[in-house]
Amino acid sequence: MTSDVFYTDLRVRGEGDTTHEKIRRLFDAAGFASLIESNDAVAVKLHFGERGTDAFLHPVHVRRVVDSIAACGGRPFLTDSNTLYMGGRGNAVEHLVTAIEHGFSYAVVRAPLIIADGLRGENWRSVPVKGRHFSEVKISGTIAHTPAMIVMSHFKGHEVAGFGGALKNLAMGCASPDGKQEQHTARAVIIPQRCQGCGRCISQCPQDALSLNNGCIAHDRGRCTGCFACLPVCPVHAIDLDWETDIPRFTERMIEYALGAVRAVHGRVGYMNFLIRVTPDCDCVAWSDASIVPDIGILSSRDPVAIDAASLDLVNTQRGLTGSRLTSGFKPGDDKFMALRPQTSGRRQIAYAEEMGLGTSDYHLRDISMAL
Repeated sequence: MTSDVFYTDLRVRGEGDTTHEKIRRLFDAAGFASLIESNDAVAVKLHFGERGTDAFLHPVHVRRVVDSIAACGGRPFLTDSNTLYMGGRGNAVEHLVTAIEHGFSYAVVRAPLIIADGLRGENWRSVPVKGRHFSEVKISGTIAHTPAMIVMSHFKGHEVAGFGGALKNLAMGCASPDGKQEQHTARAVIIPQRCQGCGRCISQCPQDALSLNNGCIAHDRGRCTGCFACLPVCPVHAIDLDWETDIPRFTERMIEYALGAVRAVHGRVGYMNFLIRVTPDCDCVAWSDASIVPDIGILSSRDPVAIDAASLDLVNTQRGLTGSRLTSGFKPGDDKFMALRPQTSGRRQIAYAEEMGLGTSDYHLRDISMAL
């Protein structure tokens, strides 16, 4: 079986062929209208971006999808779930403030914002799955009660998953904080000989699992929830993970949650990946590093596996950008995300998602860049 993935470049060729029009054509080409019945409340699943980052999806681009849903008779709303770690999205009040500060106000997007799991992550529903790790998963209640969903994802690197796209947006983004913790089974490993005792990681830990002891970080493994907030802030890479054992399990657990999110919405889900400003880190960190490849375009599909596989392939066909965090992997064909993090491969996501029946990596890329 082959899944269609629709693609547009970012070239605009005059009046009537704008980026906004391209987004509308992607929506129509992927058949998203068939997901929506009149008066359906339709979730637009986003990542509003952590405070300090600026690589999240542009609210004006999101508005184009909102308008397309409304034109189908749906009632769109923007949503995301609260985070496991500290930052500007750990509860619904701060989360909404962060989203509005990043431009996701009604005046811009013409849709209300609803944090999917309640004030502090208490609103969730158990959804059955049959995986290696879970028989059921905890999906945010608002998403679980939504008739249809459009998942809009900024495609970028990720510290432990390899990349973040549609699958990760489903898995982490649709889970309550308790569900996120179930996925994060890995625990930090301290490398004492590297530690300089700067203490940056301590302020990032939401569980007070890190402390300074004789000039070196001490780690309370029993308190650690494996949220990984400490990992990217260490300037000397003194915090690591058990990549061979923990990370494959993390990836599988993540994919089982992605399956639960799709099942919660009864499969009525469409996906759009934005390969614009492809940064090395997730939008969960409080900064945005330089892009590792040139801007590529936007994709749409009804298949989350196919759209992520196509996105990964398109990134890897690019020449890496000098001045970015890439230290190798600059040639077209090189795996850009593995050049950043040789310990992990994003293709684990795709392989296990296929095994779990979420979709197929066998895709047909249909270029609709030119106006029809």
